[in-house]
Amino acid sequence: SLKLGMIAFVLTVPLSIGFGVLAGLRKGRFTDRAISIIGLSLIAIPEFVSGVVLLIVFAVSLQWFEVSAQAPPGAGLLTQLRFLVLPALPLVLVLFGYIARMAREGTATALESDYVRTAVLKGMPRRRVVVRHVLRNALLPTVTVVGSQLGYLVGGLVVIESLFNYNGLGKLLLDSAIDHDVPVLGVTAL
Repeated sequence: SLKLGMIAFVLTVPLSIGFGVLAGLRKGRFTDRAISIIGLSLIAIPEFVSGVVLLIVFAVSLQWFEVSAQAPPGAGLLTQLRFLVLPALPLVLVLFGYIARMAREGTATALESDYVRTAVLKGMPRRRVVVRHVLRNALLPTVTVVGSQLGYLVGGLVVIESLFNYNGLGKLLLDSAIDHDVPVLGVTAL
């Protein structure tokens, strides 16, 4: 579970922050609207729906990935990562919208601030203004949202581990609940 969650987290954070900052820098333009619409659309699709679609397209039809997320015993790190990319994608898609939206809003707000206007009027290059002033202040609320989404990520692992037949804590919880195994549920709830 930790491996799968870490891969989803490592894929989600840079991707969503990057697109969110891009949308904030191009506020009101086509790029901003496209990223915002895609992000909001992805938030609305639950993990089990996007997971099934990804399984059908990439594992069954195209056969780019395996149907199961379990790597063979003794597999190397790259092979394990390859097996976990497809199960991590539904989590990435759901979390992308939340984090990108916060990064976009923080960037747009920072661009309208007085200190950015002052830096531009002083003749500072736009790239330097963005890196030094905008990103530093825009990413503070985004980091808070990233931290709060970790709980959602762990909750999504239950569905993903069951869907992709991955032996992790989420699948153990689900199997214990189905089997009415109260002691295991009590221990894992701690």
